[in-house]
Amino acid sequence: MTHSQVSKLPAGFVERIAAIVGEAGLLTDADAIEPFLTEPRGTYRGSTELVIRPGSTSELSAVVAACVKSGVAMVPQGGGTGLCGGAVPSTRGDQVVISLARMNKVRSLDPQSFTMTVEAGCVLADIQRIAESVGLLFPLSLGAEGSCQIGGNLSTNAGGTQVLRFGNSRDLVLGLEVVLPDGRVLDMLRGLRKDNTGYHLSGLFCGAEGTLGIISAAVLKLFPQPKEVATALVAVPSLDAVIKLLSLARIATGDALTGCEFIPRIALDMVLKHIPGTRDPFPTVYPHYLLLEAQSGSDDGRLTAAIEKLLADAADQDLVIDATLAQNPAQSDALWHIRESIPDAQKPEGLSLKHDVSLPIHLVPAFVEQASQLVEEEVPGTRVVAFGHVGDGNVHFNLSQPVGMDRAQFAAHRDRLSTKIHDLTMSMSGSFSAEHGIGQLKRDELRRYRSSVELDVMRKIKDALDPSGLMNPGKVL
Repeated sequence: MTHSQVSKLPAGFVERIAAIVGEAGLLTDADAIEPFLTEPRGTYRGSTELVIRPGSTSELSAVVAACVKSGVAMVPQGGGTGLCGGAVPSTRGDQVVISLARMNKVRSLDPQSFTMTVEAGCVLADIQRIAESVGLLFPLSLGAEGSCQIGGNLSTNAGGTQVLRFGNSRDLVLGLEVVLPDGRVLDMLRGLRKDNTGYHLSGLFCGAEGTLGIISAAVLKLFPQPKEVATALVAVPSLDAVIKLLSLARIATGDALTGCEFIPRIALDMVLKHIPGTRDPFPTVYPHYLLLEAQSGSDDGRLTAAIEKLLADAADQDLVIDATLAQNPAQSDALWHIRESIPDAQKPEGLSLKHDVSLPIHLVPAFVEQASQLVEEEVPGTRVVAFGHVGDGNVHFNLSQPVGMDRAQFAAHRDRLSTKIHDLTMSMSGSFSAEHGIGQLKRDELRRYRSSVELDVMRKIKDALDPSGLMNPGKVL
C-alpha cells in the first residue's frame, strides 16, 4: 500500500500502522471496507480508506498512540448494530475505523466469584453461551445479540429486555480496561464488588460511545441460571391496567420479574400479517397486551403458582381480560418471538419514524395518550405503534406512515414530529434517549434538552481526556 493510494492520511502512516498490527490487522480494499461505512437503518454513510483491526490491547494502545502522533481521528467500531450513527466515520474520508472484532478472547471465567473477563470484541451471544456452560447467566439480552459486541454494548450502555431485573449494561460491569485517547492503558479490571477508591471511572466510559477512549476489556457480573421460568401473555383493558399489573406482579413474585413488555394490538396485527409462522395467542381480539416473564432459582413450581394466582386476582380487579401461560420453553419462545418481531413487522408497512424515550413508569399511559393525540393532530392517519420495555419506563414510540400517504411526504414531517414528541417527553421528566445512545442522530436533542451545566461538565471531561479531539469526533457532543 503506497501513500498515494491512501491520499487523505499522512505520509508513512499506513506503514507505521502495518508495523503494529500486521497484514491481518489492516483492511484497505474497498470491498472489505464497505461493511464498516454504514449502520443498519442506512441513515448514515461515511468514508474511510483504512480499517484497523488490532488483535490485543497492546496493539490497540500502539495504534491509538500512532494516530495521535499523526493527528488522525479514530472511530471505534464493534458489531455495527448501533442505530444512531455513533460508529460511522465522517464523509470526509480522513478518519480511520478501529474495529475491535479480533479482540474476542475470554480472558478468565470465575464461577465462584460469578465473573467473566472478556475482550471488547466478544459477541454478546457467545458470552451468554459461555456463562450458560458453567450454569451461570449473563442477562444482557438484545435483538442483535448474535452480532453485537460487548465493547459496543458497554460504550452505548445498552439496555434490552431484562433491565427491570438486572439493570443496563453499566450495571453489569465490575471493571474495565480502556485505551485512553493518548494511547495509555487504564487498567481497572479488578472485579471487586466493593471499591470506594475515588471517582467511579468505569461508569464514565459506559455510555460515552467511544468519545473518551476505547473499551478493550471488561469484568462482567454473572448470575445463577434460572431453574424455573414463567412466561405469560396477558390481555389488559388499558395502559393504566398495565402499570397497575406491573406493580402487583413485582410484589407477587418477590421482584423476580425479568421482563415486562407492552404490545398494542396494532403491533400484533403487523406481526401476524408479515412474520411467517406467528399466530394470535387468543381467539378474541384485545386492545392491549402485556408480556410478563419471571425467573426463579428453584424449580419447585412456586413461581408459576404465584403468577397464576396473580392473574386470577388481577382478573377479579378487572385488570386482566384474558391470559395464556406458557407450558414449556417452546411456547415461551413463541410469545417472545411476537414481541421481538415487531420492528421487522413494521418495515413492510412503510416508513417508520422511531422514538426511543423513557418516562417515570406511572406516566407512561399519559404519555402514550397525549403523544398519540398530538401526532394525530399534526399528521392525521399516522399509525402509532407504541411498545416496549414498560417495566423500566422505556417506550418505543414508533410512527408508521398513514395508509395512502407517500413515503417521502411522511418523511417531511419527521423533524417536526420528533421535536413535539421529545418536548412532551422532557416536560414529563423523561429522556429522549432511553437505550440507543446519542451518536450523530441525537446531538441536537442533547444540546436542546440538557442543561448548560450538564453540557459544560461533559465538554470539560471530553477536553481533559481528549484535548486533540481525535477520539470519535462529532459524536455525542
